[in-house]
Amino acid sequence: MKILISGANGFVGSHLANLCLEKGDEVHGTIRNRSDLSNLDYLGIKEKITLHECELTDSSNTEDIIAKLLPDKIFHLAAQSFVPTSWKSPVDTLTNNIVSQVNIMESVRSFVPNCKILITGSSEEYGNPIKLPITEDHPLNPVSPYGVSKVAQDKLGCQYAASYNMKIVVTRAFNHTGVLRHESFVCASFAKQIASLKDGEIIKVGNLEAIRDFTDVEDMVRAYYLALENDKIKFGEPYNIARGRGVTIQSVLDYLIEYSGKNLKVEQDPDRMRPSDLKELVGDSSKFREATDWHNTIAFKTTLEKIYNYYKI
Repeated sequence: MKILISGANGFVGSHLANLCLEKGDEVHGTIRNRSDLSNLDYLGIKEKITLHECELTDSSNTEDIIAKLLPDKIFHLAAQSFVPTSWKSPVDTLTNNIVSQVNIMESVRSFVPNCKILITGSSEEYGNPIKLPITEDHPLNPVSPYGVSKVAQDKLGCQYAASYNMKIVVTRAFNHTGVLRHESFVCASFAKQIASLKDGEIIKVGNLEAIRDFTDVEDMVRAYYLALENDKIKFGEPYNIARGRGVTIQSVLDYLIEYSGKNLKVEQDPDRMRPSDLKELVGDSSKFREATDWHNTIAFKTTLEKIYNYYKI
């Protein structure tokens, strides 16, 4: 298969590109001008994929790439994905996340209508849950500009699938982490700080009471791959992808400190707190599991250990 991954140099994109290469696919990726390619270097795949500079918010630029490649599958991962940044730059978040996707779908509709597209939504679309675990029929009530942008991406994907009979799969991924995750995200932030600190020093934290449902990135990209490969998946319907078990952020911190063997002080940093936050997000991915037979293979503690050792080097 000829695969196009938007944001192929990113955290998830690089791991997905690696998986696609292992599957024997021809892998292409979009990057922005002067993009950091260190993730691809780390995985040893930079020379194995074909990278294309593309500003996805530019419709002509996006159209040119897709018309040239005529891919069999597109995994649309490029986005402004950090929730706190969406509060600081709501216009950029909404523009990047929504307009880029519309340009991709319009280009596919015009030039390669049989191409399958994966839309990567988020558990942030649900907002504060009415019931747990969260199923796909739960009301969408985002509490951040990022969440709003993901609802728009989600609904646009469903609408294009229904209106134009396009092969669009809509996923709603709950939290995922692993090696190469940027330090602005909680597990990587803790791991990097702890790896660099000495006994008695202070680690800065945000909200430790939140509960999140974490999946290892390698399991997540395997789910994405299955989403476009399995014939039981229905186009234009949302699918949760989650472990199905929540952990407190406090427990993440405690385990990483314990694993490091260090004695550290903990201090809450106001800059790490969000204007509004979700208390608990735990997903029910039964619908996706039944369609694909996907399951988590990597224990969360193993994931945390891998992240810590990555930053310790």
